[in-house]
Amino acid sequence: METNIHPTAIVDESAKIGEGVQIGPYSVVGADVEIGDGCELTSHVVLSGPTRLGKNNRIYQFATVGQDTPDKKYRGEPTTLVIGDDNVIREGVTIHRGTVQDRGETTIGDGNLLMAYAHIGHDSVIGNNTILVNNVALAGHVIVKDWAILSGYTLVHQHCTIGEHAFTGMGAGVGKDVPAYVMVAGNPAEAKTINAEGLRRRGFSREDIALINKAYKVVYRRGLTTDEALESLAELRQQSAVVQPWIDSLTTSTRGIVR
Repeated sequence: METNIHPTAIVDESAKIGEGVQIGPYSVVGADVEIGDGCELTSHVVLSGPTRLGKNNRIYQFATVGQDTPDKKYRGEPTTLVIGDDNVIREGVTIHRGTVQDRGETTIGDGNLLMAYAHIGHDSVIGNNTILVNNVALAGHVIVKDWAILSGYTLVHQHCTIGEHAFTGMGAGVGKDVPAYVMVAGNPAEAKTINAEGLRRRGFSREDIALINKAYKVVYRRGLTTDEALESLAELRQQSAVVQPWIDSLTTSTRGIVR
């Protein structure tokens, strides 16, 4: 497919446009933007820089991608947004670049689905194959790891981490870290169980899911201190590597975990 830029689109002369890119009506591509091969901006998309967009991304109308942050500490310093491949960014999504007070970069991996009106704040890091359902809002400095699913209207406080394969219920208010595999709900969010159905869909064995559930009970059902829980998890880790994300969730948490 040849590159096609609609006559009503405005593309800055410094922008780098890959092969087969489709830029639809009334879209605006600013300075210092790189768009990889096979990307599509459907219409009325605003893409600001410095932003690097990988291959085969599809961005729907009224999305604003790569804008500077409203953080009052931001003074116009050169910061970036980096997006990987094969992402779908639906209507009205907003994604802000980083700040020099943190990483200086907002990063989104591959294969993510960002549904209508989701917001990703400055310096956030989104992994691969995540789903952010309609109206999810991530404050700055949030980390969402691979395969996590955030249900509609989930709110995540700054500096929180959502672990691998975690799941948040509709309208969850997340103010602490969500460990890998855990399903949370409510405002403030509380841990409910493991994301067993999601794990089954992704090919986890029955044995590994049972072990993940046992690790959940170590952390949430036995009343152990963090050090005691880590000792028990280390024993379970000898049975399977699927326990390692549990250990990482506890040892790297800076805000404490959702209880």
